[in-house]
Amino acid sequence: MDFLQIAFLAIIQGLTEFLPISSSAHLILPSAVLGWPDQGLAFDVAVHVGSLVAVLWYFRHDVRVLIVHWSKNITGGRSTPESRLGWQIILATIPAGLAGLLLGDFIETHLRSTAVIATTTILFGILLGVSDIYGRRSRVLTEFTWRSALFVGVAQAIALIPGTSRSGITITAALALGFDRAAAARFSFLMAIPIIVLSGGYKTLQLAQLEHVPWFDIALGTVLSAIAAYLCIHLFLTWINRIGMLPFVIYRLLLGAVLIVILINT
Repeated sequence: MDFLQIAFLAIIQGLTEFLPISSSAHLILPSAVLGWPDQGLAFDVAVHVGSLVAVLWYFRHDVRVLIVHWSKNITGGRSTPESRLGWQIILATIPAGLAGLLLGDFIETHLRSTAVIATTTILFGILLGVSDIYGRRSRVLTEFTWRSALFVGVAQAIALIPGTSRSGITITAALALGFDRAAAARFSFLMAIPIIVLSGGYKTLQLAQLEHVPWFDIALGTVLSAIAAYLCIHLFLTWINRIGMLPFVIYRLLLGAVLIVILINT
């Protein structure tokens, strides 16, 4: 890929990784409209690293507290809300990890079509709107339980299907359980950390097998996606209680419609 493609796709990936609008839906548009080639393994590694850097830096205080309390608890210390949240994030990661191992190759081979992405973009956009409208939005982050964490974790596993949006479906699940928007978003972003580590680590192992590694492409993609992802997280958490999920629902419906038009005309 040339400089323009790397910069454009890295920024798009960084912005859409944490917004409930599906990054995979956006990454097929340049290919369909502009005829750009597949971004390749190096780009995938770069944007995973960039997203991880952004979420770790933004939540650095939360992550430090969670690790400290969880470490004390696992070595015999008392249970605290922070240690329980740490365990719940681990629990929520298990379904997606297992699904990735068992179904990852099948999904990559059979479900990365424009038709699937258009369908899931629209379907899960509607579910996001329904959960936001009818959810009680009364529970806060400390009220997560083992059952609610597992429920959101199963939802995260469904996000392996392209077009679903990992952040979108996990926020949808948390809203459906009665959590407020801020709690749903924060839990979604925190549980992104281990899943990005697992996915990025797997892709890095694949990258290590290549004879020629485009380090400049990786560095550029990492920096740009990290900046975009950090700004996205900050603005989303700042505005979410004011604007709600409706703008993202409408955007998903329009995006799905565009993908359907592209599909019909190709």
